[in-house]
Amino acid sequence: MPTISPGSLLLILVIVLVIFGTKRLRSLGSDLGGAVKGFRSAMSEAEKEDSEKLEDASGDASFDSTPAQESKSKKDA
Repeated sequence: MPTISPGSLLLILVIVLVIFGTKRLRSLGSDLGGAVKGFRSAMSEAEKEDSEKLEDASGDASFDSTPAQESKSKKDA
């Protein structure tokens, strides 16, 4: 498998700069950064909603937390 040398990477960078120009590359970079930021915030929002749903679901059932022996003795008294 051929490897990419630093010289090849530099040549590719120069070609990309010639084709797109620095201003366009700068705007593409900022657009990409904004998209990544929006994706991360959407993911954290979805995780937050999932954790809230799990917390709400765990509070649905109401169980008596006293041990069986204590509740039996309370009923007898």
